[in-house]
Amino acid sequence: MRRSELGVCFTTAIASVFLCTASASAQNAQVSDGIVRVGVIEDMSGVYADITGKGAVTAAQMAVEDFGGKVLGMPIEVVFADHQNKPDIAANAARKWFDTDKVDAILDVASSSPALAVLEIAKEKKKIITLSSPGSTRITNEVCGPYVVHWAYDTFAIANSTGKALVSQGFDTWYFVTADYAFGQGLEKDTGDVVKASGGKVAGATKHPVGTADFASVLLQAQSSKAKVVALANAGGDTINSIKQAAEFGLTAGGQKLSALAGFINDVHGLGLKEAQGLTITEASYWDMNDETRKWSKRFYGKMNAMPNMLQTGTYSSVLHYLKAVQAAGTDSTEEVMKKMRELPVDDVFYKNGKIREDGRMVHDMYLFEVKKPNESKAPWDYYKLLATVPADQAFQPLAQSRCPLVKK
Repeated sequence: MRRSELGVCFTTAIASVFLCTASASAQNAQVSDGIVRVGVIEDMSGVYADITGKGAVTAAQMAVEDFGGKVLGMPIEVVFADHQNKPDIAANAARKWFDTDKVDAILDVASSSPALAVLEIAKEKKKIITLSSPGSTRITNEVCGPYVVHWAYDTFAIANSTGKALVSQGFDTWYFVTADYAFGQGLEKDTGDVVKASGGKVAGATKHPVGTADFASVLLQAQSSKAKVVALANAGGDTINSIKQAAEFGLTAGGQKLSALAGFINDVHGLGLKEAQGLTITEASYWDMNDETRKWSKRFYGKMNAMPNMLQTGTYSSVLHYLKAVQAAGTDSTEEVMKKMRELPVDDVFYKNGKIREDGRMVHDMYLFEVKKPNESKAPWDYYKLLATVPADQAFQPLAQSRCPLVKK
């Protein structure tokens, strides 16, 4: 694999030095090899590039800038890789980082299948890994670990927020259009369980490969089911293509409601409000919540020409929290840093009063939004109206239901 695929170093605006060239003289007993290195493995060019990709890398870099560019007097280096949506590439990048490049922690991996592969490497190497982009609940259940933290959201939180709300409004029959991999399958199962527990019915489901261009057959099956809700258990470009083609087939015109279970503000922007209006979307953050979020997001916009979504704000939050823990621990040792990450509350511009549970789930409030109509939007990216705030203790899977071996029953 080429060096350009595995990672790049960057120059922080605050330190004003090339962190890649930090000399051996920076060695310090508190920080291994004199540099704190963190990595993110994203989809830089594929179907999830718009919702993770460069935006997640930028968010990680902004966390370093906001922290001051150094921790314990030592420089901070951010590296990144493009996994091309292939678990083996993601795993190879992680193994090289840990074995030869002296990366201390991996603080995001885009999409569930590559994330699950990297998670196993991190567990083997006893390294910290935090995950904001993938949604699979397996991360805090069957494959949990003492150094594994699930950050921004998961399929349970989306299902719990969106499923309950729509069934309560009378949308009680559902058909799923599902991306055929761990994330999509988990999202379909979790949402279906909530729908049935709330008194609704699942009429059926059709799976499709990631990166599908033609949804005609899938959508015709959903349309013929006569289900009140056609739920899109996919993400990124698949969600956008699903919604566009659903409009062409007249699903919503015929009375069916589209629900983007893993929709993001980037999807709404790509579609435009005319096609996206009325969609319900659950996210862990929104750029326009208050003055603090608006100020940070405008900085992000200046770098990315787009507002951030919860995957990107989650990466920012996890990197910032990791650095706070290193500072509090006085070392970058995995055991000591993880201990401080669990002790310290997660408190930043987007995530307030968060807490890392014993199963590795970082719990925080979630938000159910509805996409505005074109005449309700006052400016570009003014797309959401808040329908409900779901408190942390209600949003995520209760510990009593956890299948994580670390949870004491």
